[in-house]
Amino acid sequence: MNKFSRIIAGVAVAALVSGYNYFFSEESGSTQANSGKSSPNLESGKGPSLENQSALLSKIRSAKENTHSRFWMSAEGTVVKNLKDDLKGSQHQKFLIKLASDVTLLVAHNIDLAPRAPVSVGDKIKIRGRYEWNNRGGVLHWTHHDSKGKIEGGWIYADNKFYK
Repeated sequence: MNKFSRIIAGVAVAALVSGYNYFFSEESGSTQANSGKSSPNLESGKGPSLENQSALLSKIRSAKENTHSRFWMSAEGTVVKNLKDDLKGSQHQKFLIKLASDVTLLVAHNIDLAPRAPVSVGDKIKIRGRYEWNNRGGVLHWTHHDSKGKIEGGWIYADNKFYK
């Protein structure tokens, strides 16, 4: 291997390690490994506890300034529209939730990995997933368990049940 090839290989390895570290770092919002035994905390039958919603809304609103924004989040919202399932590749249940008057997110819930959540327009749900900015406000992925058990993963809490 000549010197140029070694440099290119080194740069490629560094880029891969950097990408892996970014995806699984605290800054990008990843969580600790899930033992598979724990469930999200419940507050006296009211469902899972959520992060500070006003701080979360500020973070989502400022995401348009950093179009590479992605982070784990949990929130409560109202289902405003059910969309057609995405059947290409991994199948996803899709619907829109409103978190505030100016914040609506697309939820893409992988139904190959988790059961379909029975949500209807007007339902209030709690949800945890990975937010990714897009030009329509954002999409929430990873609303299911991690099949490899490396991260906590997400969930949808609807009708007093978890769908993960």
